[in-house]
Amino acid sequence: MPKTLHTKRHRKLVDRLVEIREQAGLTQSELAYRLGRYQSVVAAMEGGGRRIDVVELLALADVMGFDVHDLIDRIREVSE
Repeated sequence: MPKTLHTKRHRKLVDRLVEIREQAGLTQSELAYRLGRYQSVVAAMEGGGRRIDVVELLALADVMGFDVHDLIDRIREVSE
């Protein structure tokens, strides 16, 4: 399996998470605080330079209130 960073699907994931955060009215700092992380971690995720694992994705969904299944379905629509 090739690396997943910087693929079209990874970019779609990152772009959608940024949209969701902004729609929730959260800054990177606020999101980081709610996750118990540093703002720089959120910035690295949103910048596309850091992989987001399943556990982190679930934490993001809990904090921002989105449906993980819907997000995954949207990402699957993107061809590699």
